[in-house]
Amino acid sequence: MADLTAFPITKRWPAANSDIIQLYSFPTPNGVKVSIALEETGLSYEPHTVTLSDADVKSPAFLSLNPNNKIPAIVDPNGPDGTPIGLFESGAILLYLAEKSGKLLGETATDKAKATQWLMFQMGGLGPMLGQLGFFSKFAGAEWEDKRPQQRYLGEAKRLLAVLDLELAGQDWITGTHYTVADIAIAPWLRALDFYGVKDAVGWEDHKNLVAYLDRFTARPAVQKGLVIPPRA
Repeated sequence: MADLTAFPITKRWPAANSDIIQLYSFPTPNGVKVSIALEETGLSYEPHTVTLSDADVKSPAFLSLNPNNKIPAIVDPNGPDGTPIGLFESGAILLYLAEKSGKLLGETATDKAKATQWLMFQMGGLGPMLGQLGFFSKFAGAEWEDKRPQQRYLGEAKRLLAVLDLELAGQDWITGTHYTVADIAIAPWLRALDFYGVKDAVGWEDHKNLVAYLDRFTARPAVQKGLVIPPRA
C-alpha cells in the first residue's frame, strides 16, 4: 500500500486503498468534472464526500491539500515523477488525468491545443459567469433590490451560450469529432442552468445545438455514473 502520510487530508478522510487516486469532492458542476473524467478514463479511484460546509472545505485537513478551500482535489499515489502528488483546480486535474491516461485530448497535438483552449474558455468564462448568475438568481443575490448585477451576468451568460451554440453547429463535440476534457468541463455547467432556474431567462431552448449537445453528453454511461459521485452523504 502506498504511503500517503505526507497528506494530512487522509487522516480526516482515510483511504481504503491508498494505491489508487483519492478524490475529494462534491457533486457540483466543478466537482463532477473530475468524477466523470475518472469514469471516462477508467483510472482506479476512491471518492470521498467533502461537503461545501466550512467544517469540511475550511478544515485544516482539506486546506492542507487545497489552500483555496474549493472542491475538487485529488491525491495520486502514482505521480508523474514516481512519487505521490496532490492537485486542486478542476481544470488542472482534468488535464492531469487526460495526460496520465492518454485519453480525452484527441489524437494530435493540434487536438490537444484546441481542447485546452475550450477548457480555458470554461474555466475563465463560462463557469464563473454562470456561477454568478446563479448567485444573483437563486441564492442570496436574488434578494438584492438592485438588479443590475443580475442583468450583467444574465447578459454575459447569453453571450457565452451563443458562442458555444455557434461553435457546435454541425459537430458533436466542442472541438469537432473528439470528445475531450473540454466537453467534460463545459457540459456540467450547462446542466446548472436548470438548477439555478434560469433556463427560460437565457433562452435555453433557442440554442438548438447546445440542447442536442447536452443530450449527447448526459447519455454517456460514464457521465451518468460520474454525476452522482461522490454521494452527497
